[in-house]
Amino acid sequence: MSLPPPAPDRAAVVTGASSGIGLEIARELHRRGHQVVLVARSVDKLEQLAAELGEGAHALPADLGERAARAGLRERVEGLGLTADVLVNNAGYSTKGPIAKSDPDAETTMLEVDVLAVADLCSRFVPGMVERGRGAVLNVASTAAFQPLPGQAGYAAAKAFVLSYTQSLAGELRGSGVSATALCPGPVETGFGARAGFTDDEAKGALPPILWVDAAKVAKAAVDGMARGRLVVIPGAANRAASVLAQVAPRSLLLPVLARSHPGLK
Repeated sequence: MSLPPPAPDRAAVVTGASSGIGLEIARELHRRGHQVVLVARSVDKLEQLAAELGEGAHALPADLGERAARAGLRERVEGLGLTADVLVNNAGYSTKGPIAKSDPDAETTMLEVDVLAVADLCSRFVPGMVERGRGAVLNVASTAAFQPLPGQAGYAAAKAFVLSYTQSLAGELRGSGVSATALCPGPVETGFGARAGFTDDEAKGALPPILWVDAAKVAKAAVDGMARGRLVVIPGAANRAASVLAQVAPRSLLLPVLARSHPGLK
């Protein structure tokens, strides 16, 4: 088993735990007996989730777009008397629209959270896991990692980084007792689209219903994948098929189709 067993002095650190996939992963891990350290910007939502889960759930508010907050996270976890045996890098969001009309500050802040926070927290937590000979890392990418995405160029590129980084990390960890898994969900009903600037109608109109998977089902697939030491987890048969197609489709044919259908370019 690649997912370390729960223990009173061990915990799973889950970023972006205040909503959506991160919240459901925290619930799933707690349901399986793990203590969970809940990390996100929203103090109220974290405290509500910690109260819902009860004993073994700890709220640690932090803005992972700030380097100082990331630098102090491991020490804050240890201050709870806990060792991070599981790291779930779920925090992330997207901007929307063409690069020619983008806000530089918004784009770079997104990359701080979606890219730099993943590498930063892995660099801070993985060495201890390797030293102890046990641990599991789950980095949340997206099916957007398998293709360019006009209208969300920075987001798709960020998720391609997360996928590649996680696969490389898994290769480095082979034989160490520590695993690394990339979760690549397709569309999920969370607050993700609203933060990016999509209406519900835009989000659902751009992607067929067969691709949508419930957040709780995504979380269960993710934790099951960690437990089995899977390298990549893509919830939903339709999303797995679409990911294969996206990788082999000629870009000269794929890009115009994606650009025409993206709400951010209309």
